[in-house]
Amino acid sequence: MKDNVIPAFRRGYRMQWEAAQDSHVVLYPEGMAKLNETAVAILELVDGIQDVAAIVATLDARFPDAGGVGDDVKEFLQSAIEQKWIQCREPE
Repeated sequence: MKDNVIPAFRRGYRMQWEAAQDSHVVLYPEGMAKLNETAVAILELVDGIQDVAAIVATLDARFPDAGGVGDDVKEFLQSAIEQKWIQCREPE
């Protein structure tokens, strides 16, 4: 995954707190997926404006003891694309 691509939730998909699940979830037309804390930290930065490099930089600053989260973030975002939660576009 390139650093300059911009991830965004696909139409009809969104992340929100779900009290009944006691966790954040991704809601989509066919159902929902419960998220762990790591997924929430990444997906809350997916806004259709920031590119992957900016998301990684924010998380590196937030979790300095992790020793760099770039590979993990890209792996998760790729998985989210495969799950069809998000899509990425090239910058204009």
